[in-house]
Amino acid sequence: MENTRNFCIIAHIDHGKSTLADRFLELTNTIPKEKMRPQYLDAMDLERGKGITIKMHPVRMSYTLNAIPYTLNLIDTPGHVDFSYEVSRSLAAVEGAILLVDATKGIQAQTIANLELAKKQNLVIIPVVNKIDSPQARIEEAIEELSNLFKIDKNQIIKISAKYGTNVETLLKTVIEKISPPSTKPGNFDVLRALIFDSKYDPFKGVIAYVRVVDGSLRNGEKIYLMANGTLGEAKEVGIFKPELRPIEELKAGEIGYIATGIKELEKVRVGDTITKLKIPARGWSAEGRKNEKLKIEALPGYQEPKPMVFASIYPENPDDFDLLKESLNKLKLNDAALTFAAETKEALGRGFQCGFLGSLHAEITSERLRREFGLNLVISTPSVVYKILNQKNQEITIYSISDWPNLSEIKEAREPWARLEIITPSNYLGQVSELLHDLKGTYVQTKYFGAGKTFLIYEVPLREIISGFYDNLKGSTQGYASMNYEVLDWRKGDLVKLEILIAWRKEEAFSKIVPRDEIFKEGKKIVSKLKEILPSQLFAVPLQAAMGGQIIARETIKAKRRDVIAPLYGGDYTRKRKLLEKQKKGKKELREKGKIRIPAKVFLEMFKS
Repeated sequence: MENTRNFCIIAHIDHGKSTLADRFLELTNTIPKEKMRPQYLDAMDLERGKGITIKMHPVRMSYTLNAIPYTLNLIDTPGHVDFSYEVSRSLAAVEGAILLVDATKGIQAQTIANLELAKKQNLVIIPVVNKIDSPQARIEEAIEELSNLFKIDKNQIIKISAKYGTNVETLLKTVIEKISPPSTKPGNFDVLRALIFDSKYDPFKGVIAYVRVVDGSLRNGEKIYLMANGTLGEAKEVGIFKPELRPIEELKAGEIGYIATGIKELEKVRVGDTITKLKIPARGWSAEGRKNEKLKIEALPGYQEPKPMVFASIYPENPDDFDLLKESLNKLKLNDAALTFAAETKEALGRGFQCGFLGSLHAEITSERLRREFGLNLVISTPSVVYKILNQKNQEITIYSISDWPNLSEIKEAREPWARLEIITPSNYLGQVSELLHDLKGTYVQTKYFGAGKTFLIYEVPLREIISGFYDNLKGSTQGYASMNYEVLDWRKGDLVKLEILIAWRKEEAFSKIVPRDEIFKEGKKIVSKLKEILPSQLFAVPLQAAMGGQIIARETIKAKRRDVIAPLYGGDYTRKRKLLEKQKKGKKELREKGKIRIPAKVFLEMFKS
């Protein structure tokens, strides 16, 4: 264990984490050169396509320094704010972290957020400046920023080029020298305690738990016990990440590896649970199954449960795919603990699920994984936040779905989540950023100044204002130079109302929206105008209405599809033509009175995209 080092790489998105991991794999000969490819640890096509890391990726490497062989367990982490929960789980499994900063961009918002997470875990942090080979690199500026942030001498900051491998070996040696080997509590070496930090499903081996073994050891075939759910299993296989799963005989304290549990019930294996051995008493039960309060193993602290604040409904385009969608969501949840879902039904869309996410990118990635990995065609609603309502009886109700929003007369007070928004921007774009922030109707908190002409802005804003579209607007207005991070703060009172959409006098809850009262007319007009463009015309005129509490506030009309019923007639008495026209008029009236039209799935998709 003295020769083991567990560490991860943390950084803002696109600062070179995966490229640095590639160089480590080459330097330690973990991957032969002929098999090497860019972003090797990014196993999903979706990660390669988007150029971002979505899932943490562990790998074991071997390296010899001064004739001493070392075992290095690396975890590559995501950089986007929506996947910060992945980062927090990675940090709990290691003793140190490399904090990577792009020399062309300097410190970004997520850099600071990741640094704070690492400090909470009391990790050894190694500051590194990357991309020193770039013509746009501002190396001295980046070093000065890191020096001020860490309050350390500039000479302690390592300068590398992950792309060309410059100084990467020096960095690897620094990892070995500065990061402590894993420790175990005295007397606990024989008592297995392994923390589950991730998992995935295998149809033959059951749930495969990714673990950090804190105490004890585990061999193939030994019985295991999952403490949170009281689930029994068997170590069908134990192994390490090379980076593919590679079986070994035994996992020992301080190591990072996997356990094939043989458990097929997906909900029984939870991230953050503690695995121990059945033969060792756990939770007051002896190996023979008798209660014994004196014999207990203390569960590991685990992780704080993520609280999804962004919700969207997901429906299969084909109603017959409902069961497949349910099974697919269960499998995704195994390695995405932040995902939540519950069944719901809408008349227009059939059966589906209301899903909770950490942000709009998280929702986008999840829906894309469902399409790519499980072959599902989906209809997805616009992401919206969760609300709280205080009714006239002073009862607090949590609103996860807009369809649950009560009538105006029942609402005493409406509350919504607010977030602390942190933005780092070059000072020359401060005007454009300030204008964007003004539109959010938030509260200014603080301005800080970094070296190299950077401004750090802190605002408190309603979460609904930043979950959809704000990040793209920020990037667009600053030519990609600004970055943002946010964290949910608390619940605050808001003058919020439900905007309802009626199509042919019939409410369509899928298009409903919660908006501030002073924006309801603008939003109502925008939605019905968009519907008029994309909804197919019918044989009768279709009214599109936006309403608030029964009051119509905006309207558009889709004109009836015209059909010339008298075209086949040639000559003759006009009476015959008149009869056909009257019959057509009567038929359209009957259709209008029935008032029900079928809305194609592509209309929902278009509306949710917009």
